[in-house]
Amino acid sequence: MCNSLQAPTLAAIILTKNEERDLPACLESLKDLATEIYVVDSGSTDRTLAIAKDFGARVLFHDFTNHALQLNWAIENISPKPDWMLRIDADERISERLHKEIRKSLHEAAADVNGFEFARRIRFLGRDLRYGSTYPIWLLRIWRSGFGQCEDSWMDEHIVLHTGKVGRVEGDLIHVIPKDLSEWTGKHNWYATRECKNLSEKASLVQLEGQAHRSRWLKTNLYLRLPLFFRSFLYWFYRYIIKLGFLEGRPGLIYHFLQGFWYRFLIDAKLYEEQVTGQRKRGD
Repeated sequence: MCNSLQAPTLAAIILTKNEERDLPACLESLKDLATEIYVVDSGSTDRTLAIAKDFGARVLFHDFTNHALQLNWAIENISPKPDWMLRIDADERISERLHKEIRKSLHEAAADVNGFEFARRIRFLGRDLRYGSTYPIWLLRIWRSGFGQCEDSWMDEHIVLHTGKVGRVEGDLIHVIPKDLSEWTGKHNWYATRECKNLSEKASLVQLEGQAHRSRWLKTNLYLRLPLFFRSFLYWFYRYIIKLGFLEGRPGLIYHFLQGFWYRFLIDAKLYEEQVTGQRKRGD
């Protein structure tokens, strides 16, 4: 347990590129929580860097390959090392309750607890989603320095611990989306390409725990064994009908159709395109 006379240090890591709209609210939510904030930028051309400096964040620069490599670079290059590290995206905010509970949990952390997970809540078009397997999504986002890193993956990367137990913190991490639907769908087109790279290369991912383990097991052992295209419809039906996503009104209709069906269908279309292209090349 931490010394009661000295609060543990916490460094927040935010990966950025042109995040001037989202970054201020993220940084504001970290006040009086993070003892140091590191903004790791990969070439912003808007006011991202000026905003970061206005909030007292330290700005680091590194060329971007994928989120996992970028985050691990940040973990290695932060100096001096804090007691704990926190990963947070620019479009995420620490809720008031989570803010208080993190402070308490870090102060009271047992020696064998090297990480903490908390629930992410999606706020889509102004509505906090509750159904369709959208909440709670438990994520390990805080880890003790030297005990955690990001798994090497092009998509759906997670923080994993080398050793130690994972504690749970009450309160929500609010994920505010989208900036606008055009930008959001454009980003998901990029995500789909990265997901295809994972699947095509058959990336060897580490063993996860808890909810993340169950989700990945179902994806690997059930979803990915279903036929192309049909599985995206089945996944949408499961989330929107069986898991009651339809109760979210129009925001839920849009979110579950785009994220649960269109995005998954796009991944399958890109995989199919790779197959066709490969067959043509072999035919030549």
